[in-house]
Amino acid sequence: MKSAKFLIAGVVFGFILTKSEFISWYRWQEMFRFGSFHLFGIMFIAVAFGALGIALIKKFNIPDIYGRPIVIADKNKSFYRYAIGGFIFGLGWAMAGCPGVHYTMIGHGYVMFALILLSAVLGTYVYGLLRERLPH
Repeated sequence: MKSAKFLIAGVVFGFILTKSEFISWYRWQEMFRFGSFHLFGIMFIAVAFGALGIALIKKFNIPDIYGRPIVIADKNKSFYRYAIGGFIFGLGWAMAGCPGVHYTMIGHGYVMFALILLSAVLGTYVYGLLRERLPH
């Protein structure tokens, strides 16, 4: 029963992704060709709300849902680290779409996205195995 709130949040998130056309491949192609502001607008709003949320957490020391303090580490100032990571993430995003959309697409019956999701999980697992050997 504790997980019900996460299931509800996921269903609401999937509903919002669907209704906003965030799962539409046409919209993604339109965005990457700079043909429409639709998805850029959605992402800019998400970034603005995220930045506002982080600012409020820092200003008022808001705890997590279990009452523990939320610790936000300072950013690493290495430009190249973020540029290379952003390029790799963006390349994957351009080829397979937004990671959050994969669950929604599977829910809509597009089972081929299960392979993409499985690949993402496997890549995360491999990163976890190699993390200590990678330059951070």
